[in-house]
Amino acid sequence: MRKISKLSLVAAVAVAGFSTANAQPLEEAIKNVDVSGSVVYRYDNFGDKEDGSYEHNKYKIGLNLTSKVNDYVKFNSRFLVAAPTASTGEFADLDAHNGSDANPEVTLSQANFAFTGIQNTTVIAGKQGLTTPWTVAIDSDGNEQNGTGILALSTFGPVTAGAGYFNQTNLDKSGNINSAQKVTVKNLLGTDPAAGTIDGSRDIYVGTLQADLSPVKLESWYLDMADTFDTYTLVAKANFALSSDAKIGLEARYVSLTLDKDVQNGLGLDSDNNAMYRFVATANVGIVNAKVGYTGTDKDGGLTALDQDAENATLGWNITSNGIADADYWQGVLGVNILDNLNLSANYGHLKAEDLKAEELYGQLTYKMSKNLSTYLRYGTYEEKWDGDKVSDQNRGRIQVEYTF
Repeated sequence: MRKISKLSLVAAVAVAGFSTANAQPLEEAIKNVDVSGSVVYRYDNFGDKEDGSYEHNKYKIGLNLTSKVNDYVKFNSRFLVAAPTASTGEFADLDAHNGSDANPEVTLSQANFAFTGIQNTTVIAGKQGLTTPWTVAIDSDGNEQNGTGILALSTFGPVTAGAGYFNQTNLDKSGNINSAQKVTVKNLLGTDPAAGTIDGSRDIYVGTLQADLSPVKLESWYLDMADTFDTYTLVAKANFALSSDAKIGLEARYVSLTLDKDVQNGLGLDSDNNAMYRFVATANVGIVNAKVGYTGTDKDGGLTALDQDAENATLGWNITSNGIADADYWQGVLGVNILDNLNLSANYGHLKAEDLKAEELYGQLTYKMSKNLSTYLRYGTYEEKWDGDKVSDQNRGRIQVEYTF
């Protein structure tokens, strides 16, 4: 897909779409339309000695269309074949153990105009993905957060500045804080209006300042959700190529989130503070790849993202530190390329908090049949204890196939 400008964030925020404002020959219309998307099938089979079994088929299709309106404007849209009636962008989830087959629904999740008439600037107005470190704007195999508003991005040499305002979102429906603990954005803030229930109409203000000082990249973000919380994050990333087949990556991230007093009091919390700090190192040397990561959360609260797949959360397979206070979370990955398109990896995660202990170990075989078709097979174990009592003891298996176009 052709980029609408050379901004570092545009590829993420300028999702695709098309316009039919003026009738024209089909051949001419097609010339001005770019199409991209993904199709994902997932099969999960989990057996839990403490809590029964889980066997589900999952499907999701995302279709992005973009059309050139004129030299300065493009119309972007995104259609989803996903969870019916949910407005989350999540998988269409079919229970193969206890339910029958069903048909997913087609929804329009994004529809916006992108204006590039100002040099080195892009302005996106309309229904769009919430492209922030706290949310997930586009996800081929998970839920998505979107809203209606305006976002502007400008580049000045190596620096990118951005600001946005949204007066409506789907955060009353979409946002997995911590799926293992069954906590979503909606139930996290309760049902009592005094507790600050997110109803989808709360205004969001966001700003960012970024610098690409290759090989180091710096990011700072600020976000305020009206009458709910305000939060900021600081990020430093670096990538070093030691040789043609040896690369090292580093990341340091800090997130602070402060709940409004009415929300804190409504939830009965002793503190309004939430914070997370993370350090990650990755390496690719020859046929071997490795990763080591550590995440710590504040003793009073660990809510640092509105979705566990967002950049401001740390997620393994079933373990995330998001929403967990006083957590120490270690991750490790060791993989080897058996073939150029076949990777085998061992993955480990261990989280410890005041009352909670969780551990997972799994292997994954990833096969990239072609540039646009990949699949992986994953199998492992997960164990969770609260106050020393085992509440989950799982054997977990998954098959996923993804086609992109």
